[in-house]
Amino acid sequence: PPPQSIAPPSLALLLSLIQQAVDADSIPGAVVLVKKYDKVIFEKAFGYAQKYNFRQNLIEPLEKMTTRHLFDIASLTKVVGTTISIMLLVDRGLLSIDDPVCKYVSFFSISDKSTITIRNLLTHTAGLREWYPLYYFCANKEQSYQLIGKLPLKYGVGVERHYSDLGFIILGDVVEQVSKLSLQEFMLKNIFEPLRMTHTGYLPLQSWRNREIAATSQGNPYEKRMVYDSSLGFSIKGISGTEWNGWRQYTLRGEVNDGNAWYANKGVSGAAGLFSTIEDLQILIDMLVAKGTNGNMQFVKPATIDNFLIKDKFNNGLGWMMDPNNSFMKNAPAGTYGHTGFTGTSIVVIPSIHTSLILLTNRQNRGLVSNGEYYNVNPLRSVIFELVNKYLE
Repeated sequence: PPPQSIAPPSLALLLSLIQQAVDADSIPGAVVLVKKYDKVIFEKAFGYAQKYNFRQNLIEPLEKMTTRHLFDIASLTKVVGTTISIMLLVDRGLLSIDDPVCKYVSFFSISDKSTITIRNLLTHTAGLREWYPLYYFCANKEQSYQLIGKLPLKYGVGVERHYSDLGFIILGDVVEQVSKLSLQEFMLKNIFEPLRMTHTGYLPLQSWRNREIAATSQGNPYEKRMVYDSSLGFSIKGISGTEWNGWRQYTLRGEVNDGNAWYANKGVSGAAGLFSTIEDLQILIDMLVAKGTNGNMQFVKPATIDNFLIKDKFNNGLGWMMDPNNSFMKNAPAGTYGHTGFTGTSIVVIPSIHTSLILLTNRQNRGLVSNGEYYNVNPLRSVIFELVNKYLE
């Protein structure tokens, strides 16, 4: 059937909801792209790429947001970069999802991690801690990998799902060990260049000096709270906040927000660090929706993609979230998949109606709100998804 547009009343509501969030100063800006089949149904930028400086004062002049702006996509790195990298290695027969991680990462050969598989890392069932301030002890990726190997497991292997950045940092090491390339080089040569995602990569200030980039946070105030404030549940025995004081004291623009990616891994990590534009992200989504094809190129086999999108007992695929209880894809049809990023980014793909939705915001530039958190973008994500799913079904 031919693609249909969002009904005018619902389109007006979608526009007003995002504009209201900008006008209320909840988010400085946003970009949204909705596509059905091969037709862009809706694409628009709202607000500003940066609104506040490090002292939380309004900047002059304000820079309008555009659809060309690069965003720190945060944990979308896990699916856009790392999951696709593992998918390609599986597709080429260079590793198996059920291989033990210790086959590639020597630090995982110790007793409590020897049974962890690639699948466990992709599904967040490896039993690893959700987070750890690696930069208190590590200055590079090799030290990070080694420390993660030494940290005791927090949960049983394969017993429960606990979303973990540490697992995807290790998947970055797996990619490097199997491919014999750095993670950055592997993604560039095997994903971004073949798909012509010319505005996607790590360390954008080195690659695209004159590019427009949306600003994120004023240093790392929330991550500092994670170390200092035990009420958040991230405090770690034996670590006091004052033991390390390398916190950035400026507005982040073109530097990854995530502390472990920046401080401990020089900006390149399997868990975070990629920057991209909304149209580049759509190229990747189009490839997945087209069962691995990109133009006349078979980028990855359809069966490989299908295997990564089989929902497990925790309602998630390999890398991708598939649980319809997630607010950004609430009550989604069967087969829907997506992911979010801490900076305020999200992707949702609804195969049953051949539709995708990408929402990128720079919520962190607003600063922490009264409760000490960043503005919760989940209600906005939820209502936008509901509108798209309802009027394009």
